[in-house]
Amino acid sequence: MSVSGKNIDVSVVIPVYNERDNVPLLYSSLKDVLKGAGLVHEIIFIDDGSRDGTRESLRELARTDKAVKVILFRTNFGQSAAMAAGFKNSRGEIVVAMDGDLQNDPRDIPRLLQKIEEGHDVVAGWRKNRKDKLLIRKIPSRLANRLICSITDVRLHDTGCSLKAFRKEIIENIRLYGELHRFIPVLARIEGARITEMPVDHHARKFGKSKYNITRTFRVIMDLISLNLLLKHLRNPLRFFGSIGNWMIAAGLGAGIWVMCRIFFTHTSIDQLNVMITLVFLMIAVGVQFLFMGLMATLVTQTGERRGRTVLQLTAPNSEDDNE
Repeated sequence: MSVSGKNIDVSVVIPVYNERDNVPLLYSSLKDVLKGAGLVHEIIFIDDGSRDGTRESLRELARTDKAVKVILFRTNFGQSAAMAAGFKNSRGEIVVAMDGDLQNDPRDIPRLLQKIEEGHDVVAGWRKNRKDKLLIRKIPSRLANRLICSITDVRLHDTGCSLKAFRKEIIENIRLYGELHRFIPVLARIEGARITEMPVDHHARKFGKSKYNITRTFRVIMDLISLNLLLKHLRNPLRFFGSIGNWMIAAGLGAGIWVMCRIFFTHTSIDQLNVMITLVFLMIAVGVQFLFMGLMATLVTQTGERRGRTVLQLTAPNSEDDNE
């Protein structure tokens, strides 16, 4: 199916890494579903530095089907970078993201699109009957889900499911880095998106090896901390940095009072309190630095908002033009 000269209904974004045996089967299944639903579509494969022949398979698909786009990374940059590249190059009114390992089922895509048509901006898949190993995948995933939901207050059963659908205007405003592909619904919530979820099918992996590594958990935790900062203090970062600064200054002043009391009332030698005096000045200095960091972050945030309002005013249609 050619997509040239037509509005594209849906873009399917698929990051792949060493999935040579899965790519042809996934493509065939996707085409059957998308054609059967009568959707003008494009399929965007992002190869994240594969070394097993996946790149050659993708090039062949792109040669035989104009609806297939292929983005090739020189090395492995990670799933977030791959998805960001796919989102940036997508042209569909709705963007669907999914894994390339055949564990997500393309037959769920029409149901995701139906949810979008009902008025939602983001529809997340829920692998209710997940076909993965209990100790290695299921239990860590459940613990991560609870942690993410408790911190971000975005209530989803399965934050790790890659099968999701987005309105294009929502995904255009989301910037991915680190391991933030796991938190796309949270980032969408910052943009004011209406989010829902639905159960989707999940299949056991038949070919290739899982790319999951337990060390990724630590990177996810770091991204979760930064995301929590964005969610709670995006509008006024001074509250976050200022509270830390105030506590540090208060602790320093308290320690300073204790030092003065030791000197004047117990006649302790200053030489015996050198370490404590140094600590007093250090805590106060660090507290002041946090206050300045909060002020600078607030200045940057307010400047960005004012520029955004200026751009909106400059690009808003003139009322006189509307009447012509």
